[in-house]
Order: sequence, then C-alpha cells, then structure tokens
Amino acid sequence: MTDYVEEQRNELEALESIYPDSFTVLSEKPISFTITVTSEAGENDETVQATLKFTYAERYPDEAPLYELLSQENLEDSDITDILKLLREQADENLGIVMIFTLVSAVQEKLNEIVDQIKTRRDEENKQKEKEAEEAEKQCFHGTPVTIENFLSWKAKFDLEMLEFKRKKVKEEEQSGKNKLTGKQLFETDHNLDTSDIQFLEEGGNSVEVDESLFQEMDDLELEDEEDDPDYNPAHLESD
Repeated sequence: MTDYVEEQRNELEALESIYPDSFTVLSEKPISFTITVTSEAGENDETVQATLKFTYAERYPDEAPLYELLSQENLEDSDITDILKLLREQADENLGIVMIFTLVSAVQEKLNEIVDQIKTRRDEENKQKEKEAEEAEKQCFHGTPVTIENFLSWKAKFDLEMLEFKRKKVKEEEQSGKNKLTGKQLFETDHNLDTSDIQFLEEGGNSVEVDESLFQEMDDLELEDEEDDPDYNPAHLESD
C-alpha cells in the first residue's frame, strides 16, 4: 500500500534543496507551497517570471496536485493560458509518480521560449517600423504618380480657386476704392461689356445724326480745281 504522506514529505524536502531561494511552504495540512520560476535573460536582459502554487491532493501522486499561477511578470494573457495548459498535460502524463520537479521544469522551458518569442516579436516590430519609414520617405521624394485623371481633377480645382481668388480681390479693391478697374478687368469681371457696343447701336436704331453746321463754311474755302492746275493732264490719270 502506498504511503502517500511519506512520498509527499520526501518530495517536499527534495524541492526545498533544489529551489532554496524560490521555494516557500504555505501550509502543512494540506501541504501547499509556491515555487517562483524565472526565465533565462534575453538579448536585452529581459526576463519573464511566474510564481506557481501547488497543493497536494490526499492521494498524490496517484492524483494530480492542484496548481495555479499565483503571480507573474511580463507575461501576456495568452502566455498564462499556455502555461496552465502545459501544467495540465504534464500532470496527466505523470500520474503515479512524484511530478512537481517535472512540472516546474516544463514551465521553465516555456518561459525561456517566451523570452525568445519576445525577441522575435520585437525584431518583427522593428522591421515593420523600418518598412513604414522607408515607404514614407519614398512618398516624400516621389509623391503621388500623375495620371491624366488626377491632373485634370487638380486643374479644374485649381482654376476654380484662382477664379474665386480674383473675384474676391476685385471686390475688395472696389470696396476700398484703392484702384480703378482697367478695361481688361472690366471685361474679365463683367461679360455684358462684350456686347455693349452692339447694344448701343441697336438702341440707336442704326441712325447717325450729322451736324450740318460743320460744313456751312466749306464754300468759303478756296480749293483749286484740278483743271486749273497747269500741270494737270487727264492722260496721266487714264494711264494710271
């Protein structure tokens, strides 16, 4: 018949000698204790840590011990889930023999893997940041490729903005009275002037009044007749 109490006490003494700095007994009935497990230092001296609490079942080791993760440092929630799953698997595989050292060793290896994963994640994050920085730098130098579509869209927007700017400027000048509009500005701002001359003629009925007084003195002017000119020769006109 298995003496469970004896086996448990023997294992407890062995664990205390293996983990002198991280082993702590919490109670004698039931026997409960903690072991703190720390990973090896990573590339930048980062570590992860887990404090495991074990409680012997009455028929341990034929029954699995109770276990829980009492505290942790630098572990993600997914890491904690993986550690608890690992403890359950190891406990099922080692029923019938004392197993605490085996469970703690498995967790130790898992923590070392997590430290390596942290390095891998950090390297991937740095690579991603470098890639994003390179893309941003390329955008600064190359900008957006010009196509017919985006150029026409930009040109239409630019023309509208310039037209609005000119209108505002002319309006401001009119209101301030600083400058009188030139003929060109008038035609640019008021297209009715394009047909103003035609409209003037139409309204006047195409009639032009002549001041006859301007010609009353014509008779008093001494104009020589071409025939009185001694050098006048009609033949020259015909030859021309």
